[in-house]
Amino acid sequence: MSTQAPRLLPSLIALAIASSALPAFADGASSGGFLEDAKVNLNLRNFYFNRNYERYGGTATTQRNTRGQAAEWTQAFILDAKSGFTQGTIGFGVDVLGLFAQKLDGGGGTYGTQLLPVHDGNQPADNFGRLAVAGKAKISKTELKIGEWAPVLPILRIDDGRSLPQTMKGAQITSKDIDNTTLYLGQFQANSQRNDASMEHMSLNNADKVVHGSPTVYGKNFNFAGVEYTFNDKHTLLGAWYDQLTDVYHQQYYQVLHSQPLPWGLTAGANLGYFVGNGDGEDRAGDQDNRTMSGLFSLKYGFNTFFVGLQKVMGDANWQRISGTSGGTLANDSYGWSYELKGEKSWQLRHDYDFAGWGIPGLTLMNRFIEGTNVHLGTETDGEDRGRETEVAYVFQSGTFKNLSVRWRNSTLRRNYGDATPVNSSFNENRFIVQYPISIL
Repeated sequence: MSTQAPRLLPSLIALAIASSALPAFADGASSGGFLEDAKVNLNLRNFYFNRNYERYGGTATTQRNTRGQAAEWTQAFILDAKSGFTQGTIGFGVDVLGLFAQKLDGGGGTYGTQLLPVHDGNQPADNFGRLAVAGKAKISKTELKIGEWAPVLPILRIDDGRSLPQTMKGAQITSKDIDNTTLYLGQFQANSQRNDASMEHMSLNNADKVVHGSPTVYGKNFNFAGVEYTFNDKHTLLGAWYDQLTDVYHQQYYQVLHSQPLPWGLTAGANLGYFVGNGDGEDRAGDQDNRTMSGLFSLKYGFNTFFVGLQKVMGDANWQRISGTSGGTLANDSYGWSYELKGEKSWQLRHDYDFAGWGIPGLTLMNRFIEGTNVHLGTETDGEDRGRETEVAYVFQSGTFKNLSVRWRNSTLRRNYGDATPVNSSFNENRFIVQYPISIL
């Protein structure tokens, strides 16, 4: 999977250098246009990930994980180049996403962080990457995009939690021609996950049905449509979505997002979501009857924000999403787990603090605890899981390193279910992430 990467890095560097020269050609042009509105950013992402496994869950509670830990260290280069649109009734443009990650440390004995792809007996690749290109066209406030990029939609939210972001290949129409309303329509046919340089078919995440000897359940296409409407001086958003992984599942999603200023400097918030899913066509993953409720409630006062998250999965299947995508639409999604298995009920308490209140702008602290019960997995019908997570982050506010961010994420996850494999065991984890975004154009 990494054989293309050595040839990719020189291409990214060349593109960045060429892009930096664009203003010389744009100075004499009228305002607004393909070059005039172009933006090119290079994000340097250094990522260290260490996960120490505890005892197995399920019936193997007396065993130890023989591998002990997953630990890797990478340096990634993420080039995001977006043109403006050409002049005229129909404007045309192009977006380019150049992705390359280089291994700094890690071997076969500590694979499994998903910072890197693995091959030849779980050996992490030395490097990997992709070059994603998408063409776009625009009429008034309606835009068509075709190609490969990193979509972020409530029903298809790419995962950008490792070295490189996940990308999808397909087409999407986004229209804002109706006041306060955004319409979405599209189809994706292929998926490149966050630790994979290849492009694969769309498949169901956490599939529990074995088809032709493999637990991966593929669908032909992922089709979707959605509408979002904002009102109440943009304090309230209503959303309705439909999505379908052909011959696997179809799903509806309804959302209410609200922010309410209150007396005494308080601001209350609510993000409510309800999913209704079922099997589709050939039902390749079996029964997909699912209903998932999610609610994240917040209260902000000064430099403190308090959160309560409530989540419940009902029906005969896990919450449905595409393989590798983030569970971030759910209230209780976290760095290490999403609490989305069949029958699971979970709750969360979280506190965020902004140290600007102590005269240190840029420094933030997050702590949260999540607990889930009633997990149905295999023969387990009353599984439990719980997680604790802390993030300390600092973003430089000025000087040479303005916008450089440093993040330390420390977490634990405990489960009393799962088979004797690292992916289903409990663990203690540390992630150290340094990012330096450079604006080239």
